[in-house]
Amino acid sequence: MNIWNKTLLTLVAACHIGAANANAVEMDKVAIIVNEGVVLQSDIDTALKTLEINAKQNGQTLPDQNTLIAQVKEQLILDTIQQQEAEKLGVRIDDNRLNSAIAEIAKKNNQSVDQFIATLSQSGITYPEFRQQIRKELAASEARNALVRRRINILPAEVDNLAEILANETSATVQYKIGHIQLRIADGEDKNAVLAEANELVKKLKNGEDFAKLAYAYSKGPKALQGGDWGWMRKEEMPTIFADQIKLQNKGTIIGPFTSGAGVHILKIEDVKGLETVAVTEINARHILIKPTVILSADGVKKQLNEIIRQIKSGEATFGELARQYSQDPGSAAQNGELGYQISDLYVPEFKHQVDTLPIGQISEPFETVHGWHIVEVLDRREVDRTDAAMKNRAYRILFNRKFNEEVSAWLQEIRAGAYVEVLKDQQNDN
Repeated sequence: MNIWNKTLLTLVAACHIGAANANAVEMDKVAIIVNEGVVLQSDIDTALKTLEINAKQNGQTLPDQNTLIAQVKEQLILDTIQQQEAEKLGVRIDDNRLNSAIAEIAKKNNQSVDQFIATLSQSGITYPEFRQQIRKELAASEARNALVRRRINILPAEVDNLAEILANETSATVQYKIGHIQLRIADGEDKNAVLAEANELVKKLKNGEDFAKLAYAYSKGPKALQGGDWGWMRKEEMPTIFADQIKLQNKGTIIGPFTSGAGVHILKIEDVKGLETVAVTEINARHILIKPTVILSADGVKKQLNEIIRQIKSGEATFGELARQYSQDPGSAAQNGELGYQISDLYVPEFKHQVDTLPIGQISEPFETVHGWHIVEVLDRREVDRTDAAMKNRAYRILFNRKFNEEVSAWLQEIRAGAYVEVLKDQQNDN
């Protein structure tokens, strides 16, 4: 059973097992310095051990040890930098959000939370350590999402054009399970040599070699440590360079090599299935946003929002009046705090959780996102089928997903290039 969440970050530090005092010094040697933080040798060792366990459970073959160590180190460096970005933004994950995430992980493993905790214990992992690591992972993910969102610009004309195309499609769509190998072309490197290497990999794949094994060994793409597995996606959800290559091919098709600005790519269609379109839920909510300052602390903001809630409930003022007076989201403040009918996927995770779970007409407790502190009230929910609004929402989501996946890769390269990284050469398992 694979008990882990999406990223290696969870696999690694969640596995810190209480070692005997005699081993403590060896387990805690610093292997890599990353800006003001570090990656411990125990992080690397535990990641390798966990990957070996998961590969054995899934019947996968891992590459040689040196290649695997290099992949693990690079992923841990990126994970550490992203955690540092979350700390800079002051991202905080409350217990309710954390409990929901752990419950979802347990559900994906067909277990109750108690059963999942027991499984962790049997694997030598303490539940408090696991909770703390999931909290870190959620914070890093939220920081990444917030910072990448700022880089995305979607023009109304783009939405209208794609919405028109979607409206003309049938209700049945297709999903693809995609494998991906990416080879990078370093500065000064011969592009033809990289293409020759990619063609050799394609030849091996067509001769029956395991895709995941080759992805582990050769890929420099974002899913290398997952054996190149991008999971199930519709064409609209894929990076553009993938979508441009998918032409309703059959299961097992090898596509490529083909090039992009990020390097040379090989795709494999692992599986294909149909997907029926379903109605979407649009939510009309209103909120008040207040941001902490050097003068007004987070506690002060919470007190102010609680006082606003009291005034609304007592009838001293309306939500709209107080939104116009206090909210620091100028767009919605001018509309009495209203955000209009939107799908919740467009909001940051903390806000999405609130609008998805709040009963209509109930004001939330103050909660924090990367934008500041909010209170929110859901005014209405409605199911929308293939109306113009639904198509535009879907088109926006498709465009956002495409650009987001592309911008994430660019952002990760930028923060990696801008980080101070020193690999200490006297650590064991160094190349």
